[in-house]
Amino acid sequence: MQILNWNSLSANQQVAALKRSPLVGDNSVEQLVRSIIEQVVLDGDAAISKFNQQFDGAIIDDLALTTAEIDSASARVSDKVKQSIAQAVANIEAFHQAQIFKPIDIETQVGVRCELRSEAIEKVGLYIPGGTAPLISTVMMLALPARIAGCEQRVLVSPPPINDAIIYAAKVCGITEIYQVGGAQAIAALAFGTETIPKVDKIFGPGNRYVTEAKRLVSQDNRVSVTIDMPAGPSEVLVIADDQANPAFIAADLLSQAEHGVDSQVMLVTNSVGQADAVNAQLTIQLALLPRQDIAAKALECSRSLVVNDLAQAVQVSNQYGPEHLIVQTENPRALLSTIRAAGSVFLGAYTPESVGDYASGTNHVLPTYGYSRAVSSLSLADFSRRFTVQELSAEGLKNIGQTVMTLAENELLDAHKNAVAIRLASLEQ
Repeated sequence: MQILNWNSLSANQQVAALKRSPLVGDNSVEQLVRSIIEQVVLDGDAAISKFNQQFDGAIIDDLALTTAEIDSASARVSDKVKQSIAQAVANIEAFHQAQIFKPIDIETQVGVRCELRSEAIEKVGLYIPGGTAPLISTVMMLALPARIAGCEQRVLVSPPPINDAIIYAAKVCGITEIYQVGGAQAIAALAFGTETIPKVDKIFGPGNRYVTEAKRLVSQDNRVSVTIDMPAGPSEVLVIADDQANPAFIAADLLSQAEHGVDSQVMLVTNSVGQADAVNAQLTIQLALLPRQDIAAKALECSRSLVVNDLAQAVQVSNQYGPEHLIVQTENPRALLSTIRAAGSVFLGAYTPESVGDYASGTNHVLPTYGYSRAVSSLSLADFSRRFTVQELSAEGLKNIGQTVMTLAENELLDAHKNAVAIRLASLEQ
């Protein structure tokens, strides 16, 4: 990776050093995705079938998998994979069960009762990336919280042909509706519905830049009322490391994200030039051994090592970048945790590779990218529910608060608001 001395860069050069891959935000992607969405809206299943053949080389008679097909695919999965899925499911379920909402019910003043309640989103669409890397783990990250939250209809889509382990994981997690479609066309189908694929209320799941763009566009389309989980596009990681960190560990973590796709990005921020050089040497060694080395090498072209003065400045740079994944490999990593302001998920210490969060530690791996981690949270159980407030006033409560409401309404020149209180107070005096 290119090594840059952060403090020798101008302000503009620093901004440029933190820019994402030029493949992200390409205007031609938006135009293509808009065209795909419109074709799905107009032609439904026919458009889906056309795109399945065009983009995935798949000719499919039925978009929906039958129960028999789900069972057959599950039977083909090895016991080793099934055991791994079982352990991951147990950890992910334990962490998300602990997030179950606890209602709030308080009296803010005498006679004024306020509540915060939660209700599961009824219909959710779960997008599982396939293509160059079928993400079995994403099934668990989406399907388990949806089930725990109590979402009534849980619809899963994935590019054909769907990996057997994806199907098995879906079955284990309680998914019965599985449709063979991926890419922007899958997002369009979930948003608008087709003859076969049902329309949902919220769409979840990471994807490439086409999927991410499709999610953005449908969430802003006034023809439908569908929301999305977050901007979750091409994968990225930033590693903060001191001179005590193991360069082989660092290189392995960087490559674990670079292999996701050519539009992925990996960054190293260190207070040691020697560490940056050692990591580059390890990248060369480890990259040569990877089956997906061409993809990873392309991602490394838009990735950088930044040399800073100290670890405090390393955290500042990281907060400015706002990584999806932040790995802290320093002598005392937890000491930096209180200063971290922007990261989708944080991995502390030499023995906490990002891979554990991707698969089985229990945390969710659906995370904000593009720097959105400065304001957007990682996926949690709360995302599968809608929270709403309730208020209930007694006659005494309205008397106690009525004059305050009327005064504020009057000053906002909203006389009808004032009257809604005044007419009730008058009735109490009769």
